[in-house]
Amino acid sequence: MLSVLALAVLPALILIYYVYTQDSLQREPTRNLVKAFFYGGASVFASLLISVPFMHMGLFPQEIHTTMDAFRSAFFGAAIPEETAKLVLLWFFLRKCKDFDERMDGIVYAVCVGMGFAAFENVEYLIGSGSQWVTVGISRSLTAIPGHFGFAVVMGYYFSLHYFDRYRAPLAGLKMWLYPVLLHGGYDWIAMSQEVTPELGGAIALAILLLCFGMLKWAQKHMKKHLIADSFIHTTGVDEQ
Repeated sequence: MLSVLALAVLPALILIYYVYTQDSLQREPTRNLVKAFFYGGASVFASLLISVPFMHMGLFPQEIHTTMDAFRSAFFGAAIPEETAKLVLLWFFLRKCKDFDERMDGIVYAVCVGMGFAAFENVEYLIGSGSQWVTVGISRSLTAIPGHFGFAVVMGYYFSLHYFDRYRAPLAGLKMWLYPVLLHGGYDWIAMSQEVTPELGGAIALAILLLCFGMLKWAQKHMKKHLIADSFIHTTGVDEQ
């Protein structure tokens, strides 16, 4: 059981440590990172408050037989409920967080929430996979965990823009929800399409890896943007990008 938990949680913790080390100007207190991580775990259960009613409303099927079924399941069964829950829990955490005083902080805390969600979800997947837990754990470490990391960086980037620069970026408040939903939905649509066209399994796996790689490159670029803005403010005392 401990091995299952380690394989499920360790990749998420590595990515939290990575983004923590990128916050080179003023790193966040460890207690905040831990708290945000468990907020992310809570968002797994909060997402069910959205996905279960969606399922009863017929917005997505329980079984996937067509590409449209995959689309509906990807967006209404996963992306919209999960990203909405993560954003709400991120907002609950940050609304009274006195340490949220730099743009990069939004990314750090969003990643903690996102990795908390991914870790708790991973535990569920690995326990449910029985004897295949090692294969499933390695596969998700290369795809699902980096995917959630990418969604979280996008959410945190626009969350900070909305909080610190809403007059210069008036649509950031929408983008911090919409862009993660679109990325997450697109990711899951590609992955779930394998159930409809299993003969394309290799191509689908490659597409998922390329999407994850693209999100990681985007994450590096935009973390650097927030760090440059924070550094400018630290140096000059002027809040101007």
